[in-house]
Amino acid sequence: MIKRVSSKPVKDKEKKKQKKKDKKKKDEKKKDENKTIIVNNIQLPQKEIPEVRAINLYGDITEKVGAEVVSSLLYLQNTALVEMLPEDPNDPESPPIALSRSIEIYLSTHGGTASDMFSIIDIMESIKQSTCDIETIGLGKVMSAGVPILAAGTPGKRKIGKNCRVMLHSVMAGTGGTIFSMENELEEIKWIQESYIKCLSGYTKMTPSKIKRILKTQKDTYFSAEEAIKMGIADEII
Repeated sequence: MIKRVSSKPVKDKEKKKQKKKDKKKKDEKKKDENKTIIVNNIQLPQKEIPEVRAINLYGDITEKVGAEVVSSLLYLQNTALVEMLPEDPNDPESPPIALSRSIEIYLSTHGGTASDMFSIIDIMESIKQSTCDIETIGLGKVMSAGVPILAAGTPGKRKIGKNCRVMLHSVMAGTGGTIFSMENELEEIKWIQESYIKCLSGYTKMTPSKIKRILKTQKDTYFSAEEAIKMGIADEII
């Protein structure tokens, strides 16, 4: 006897299995939708931060400090030029005008070595003539070798703190050895003094004779921020 088996129960079982699979897929899909996707090593866009174009000259002006200031000035000089435009917008062949960003020097010092002071001033002068303006800001104390550096900033852009003290005195030095070497060193000290006076008078309203009178007192002569402006060492109080 041949027993006939209906195919209907088999189909029902398959349908139930398929329903279970479909339900499982839907549940997994819902779980995936609720998951937070984390992607590593992606940098968020950052706002452009303005470049700080400032140098801090704090403390005694030594060979090391002079080298640091000079190298910083040269670096900022190389990054000063922004754009070259023709003088006449309607004539592309007209002489070019350079748009540049200035350099700031924040200064607070008791003074230091004259030769290192001159090295800073010479580089400042070169940059002002060829590339960009230099803004000087005197804070706290600006004394001796620091005074010409403050005064050497671009005219109109030399600032001073209202509580800053400015001080001038004659060149201080000592020497020893034979009388011939002492005479030689004395001549060099005189040259430094004359160069200091010439440099300072060139940047300020003071004449060489007025500076000599101040230095001949043989003592430290102090000035307020207001007096420094009257003397032409700075242009405005911050």
